[in-house]
Amino acid sequence: MLISDVRVLNLHYDYEGEGFVCAEGTTNARLTSLVEVVTDDGVSGWGSAYTHPDLLRVIIEGHLKPYLVGENPSDIESLWSMMYGLTRWYGRKGVAISALGAIDIALWDIRGKELGQPLYRVLGGSKPWVTAYASGLLWQDDLAMLRAEAGKHIADGFKTMKMRLGRDPEYDRAAVLALSAELAGNGRIAVDGTHQYSLEEALEFSRFLADHDVAWFEEPFPPEEVETYALLRQAGIVPVAAGENEFGVQGFAELFRTGAVDIAQPDASRTGGVSEAFKIGKLAASYGVGIVTHTWNDAVALIANAHVVAALDNGEMVEVDRTGNPFIDELTTTPLSILDGRLQLSDAPGLGIDLRPETVSRYLVPPGQMVPNGNYADLVFGKDFRP
Repeated sequence: MLISDVRVLNLHYDYEGEGFVCAEGTTNARLTSLVEVVTDDGVSGWGSAYTHPDLLRVIIEGHLKPYLVGENPSDIESLWSMMYGLTRWYGRKGVAISALGAIDIALWDIRGKELGQPLYRVLGGSKPWVTAYASGLLWQDDLAMLRAEAGKHIADGFKTMKMRLGRDPEYDRAAVLALSAELAGNGRIAVDGTHQYSLEEALEFSRFLADHDVAWFEEPFPPEEVETYALLRQAGIVPVAAGENEFGVQGFAELFRTGAVDIAQPDASRTGGVSEAFKIGKLAASYGVGIVTHTWNDAVALIANAHVVAALDNGEMVEVDRTGNPFIDELTTTPLSILDGRLQLSDAPGLGIDLRPETVSRYLVPPGQMVPNGNYADLVFGKDFRP
């Protein structure tokens, strides 16, 4: 079995006036990138990258693909090292490592199919499920809307949910109080600070969060401020989480060495694929750090992350986007299944998912065409859409 093709499929969805507001501005659209690795035996593997889609295409189809065609897809470790070496000069973090990570996910999908085993078993795991949390609860002027959304997440089977704060002190506290009262022992909230706090503000707010049984305080600071994370964690008030903006084992090693986090949040679609996310999880365990993976782009990334978490002793939870994202809700032929707070994994080989061709074709950005301008929450293209 040899690799015969590597394809990038960029997907774009416009909320058409039904977007959402948070610290990153008004999000009016969503995007993701799928990568298909095809073999001469007719077996395909799917991967995902959450990064700049147009740069991703240049790196994969313009640079890496010629080196991959004709290679054995089972040589995952050597292919990862080759791609890392090819991109090291302009990579190591950001779009380049996300690009090779998308290919890596697809190669693991192929390996599972070749072995006839679901990926979590190939990685050494045994349980076909992972605990999941609902990710949503964006800014709302009417807190009753937050309470209603929280109730829906509980009804949908979630026991933990994450809210976005960093608006202003009054709103942040009122929103936490509203959701704490709504859940009343039936569920827990986590808080995403979206880089909006100073150390002094984060320390003060952490004491408030601790009084309301908040599961963790995520990304109160920009990712570059590792020492500030370490100072907050040293205070020991509420668990500190970060990592969605970090790349590779070397990036997470810095977080662990400095004692910056209680919870690490790698994302296979950003940090270098299944290979790197699994290594990060193992390294985290040696520091007593738990793994709660980040996912915000599509179901391929979500399921890849779930297989990694299911195979790690310190794998705690996966993030499930509940903001009306069709790349989560409509991309796979079998919908996501949440039962009693757990995301169920298929026993089918590899990632255990099949994509819906009609969803891919509906949202596909034609090759040669750039992604439209818009506010995509994490990426903003066009001055008119900046926060």
